[in-house]
Amino acid sequence: MLIRFDGQTAIVAGAARGIGQAIARSLAADGARVVACDLLVEELEPLAGPVEGGGEIIAAKVDATDEASLAAVVATAGRPDIAVYVAGGVRGQKPRPLDEVSAADFDAIVDANLKGAFLFAKAVAAPMKAKGRGRLITISSRAGLATSFTGIQSYAASKHGQIGLVKQLAQELGRFGITVNSVAPGFMATSPDYERQWNSWAPEFREKFAENIAMRRMGEPKDIADAVTFLASDRASWITGQTLAVTGGPLL
Repeated sequence: MLIRFDGQTAIVAGAARGIGQAIARSLAADGARVVACDLLVEELEPLAGPVEGGGEIIAAKVDATDEASLAAVVATAGRPDIAVYVAGGVRGQKPRPLDEVSAADFDAIVDANLKGAFLFAKAVAAPMKAKGRGRLITISSRAGLATSFTGIQSYAASKHGQIGLVKQLAQELGRFGITVNSVAPGFMATSPDYERQWNSWAPEFREKFAENIAMRRMGEPKDIADAVTFLASDRASWITGQTLAVTGGPLL
C-alpha cells in the first residue's frame, strides 16, 4: 500500500528524539513538508532540510504548554494537513508513594501530556477547519489503556485523559473533515527518562520482558511511525475517535 503526502504539511510536536523524530522523518520521506518542533530545538537542527523521498524538515522551537508558542509554530506551517502530538513523558520524575507526590509534580506531567495535547489541538483546529480536512493524531501510551509500568500516578491519569480527549474531539471535529485518533505504543526506551526506567528494573525482568509480548520483540520508533502514516493518510478517512494499540501483542 503506497502512501504519499506530496504537497501536504505536517506538524510534529515533540520531534527531537525517539518516536517523534521517527514520525517526522517518516512523513518527510513520504513527501510531506514537516515542521518538526520541540523545546530541544538544537537536537532538531541537524535534521532540517530536504529529505530523501521528496519532503523536507523545518526545525522549530515550541513549548507545547504555551499557546503563543504553539501559535507561532502553526503560523510557520500555514494550514497543516497533519498534526501529531508526541510531546509529554514523565518530566524526569520517578515513581513515589501517592502521599509523597506534590500537586506541582502532578500538574507538571498532566500539563505536558494532557493540557499540551489540548492546546495543540486547539491551535491546529481553525486552520484545519478552514481547509475542510485534517488528520490530528496523538501519541498516547499503553498506560492510557491500563496501569503504567512507570508507576507514576499522573502519567497514567494524563494518558487516560488524552485518550478521552481524542474521543471527544473526534465527535466535535468530524463534521469539518478532521479525523482525530491516537496511537498507544508499548514500552520503548527511547529517551533518557525511559532508559533510566529500563535500567532500574531487575536484569531478570528485562531479560523476560519480550517474552510477554506476542511478537517476542521490543518495539521500535519506526513501528509507531508506520501506524501514524496510516492514520494520517486518506486510507484512514473513515477512522476517527480510535486508539490504536501498537504494543506487539495483547500485553496490557
